[in-house]
Amino acid sequence: MSTPSVVEVLGFPLALAVIALFYASVGQAGGTGYVAAMGLAGFEPDVIKPTALALNVLVAAIGAMRFASAGLLTWRSCYPFAILGAPFSILGGMTNLPLAIYQPIVGALLLAAAWQMVWSARSAAQLDEIAPTHPPLLPALIAGAAIGFVSGVTGVGGGIFLAPLVLTFGWADVRQSAAISTVFNLLNSAAAFAGTWAVLPSLPAALPWWLLAVGVGALLGSWLGLRRLPPHALRYVLAGLLIAAGLRMLFA
Repeated sequence: MSTPSVVEVLGFPLALAVIALFYASVGQAGGTGYVAAMGLAGFEPDVIKPTALALNVLVAAIGAMRFASAGLLTWRSCYPFAILGAPFSILGGMTNLPLAIYQPIVGALLLAAAWQMVWSARSAAQLDEIAPTHPPLLPALIAGAAIGFVSGVTGVGGGIFLAPLVLTFGWADVRQSAAISTVFNLLNSAAAFAGTWAVLPSLPAALPWWLLAVGVGALLGSWLGLRRLPPHALRYVLAGLLIAAGLRMLFA
């Protein structure tokens, strides 16, 4: 067996850190990015799923703490999405649809959301000014249930659907929507990891180093999202992630 090169040892954690940085800047955990990276690196599915979820939980937890310390997380802004999101995510996980049906649909939805983000980027500052402090209760409950179900069916982190929906309907400003997505991702990823661990307890030996890498990326990304990137830039970053995730669903 050949000794791994420096590029192989350091390159993969660095790639994970960069993925975490970009995703964390808009309140996402990076699950789709980690899955893609591990797939390209040749890892088996029974390793990819629990590993990606473990990385998700850490990145989402760091983001949640960051947003909470900045005063962007409130019980009222988060619980309407989360209260039905988790149980419907479990229900979605029990629902098996053919790849030929759900992947094109989800991919098209993600690309449509990306177009909406790009279209609204120029007016992001004005949209943030008129955004309400809290999302409307009943629509948020319905959205949480629907996105939780889709998340469970597809295995795609719910936050990647939730953020563009919240921004499209103007239920929160761009930074608060990132905070809401972070909590949604944390709850869903933790629940999914607990369920996956019971049946797929295969984790790579290098996981502690990967956790360190995404932790550093998440700290920097969440700092950029909170302190440095203007609202229109955050929408462009989110659009890029949506395009990448949508194309992956369409052409996986």
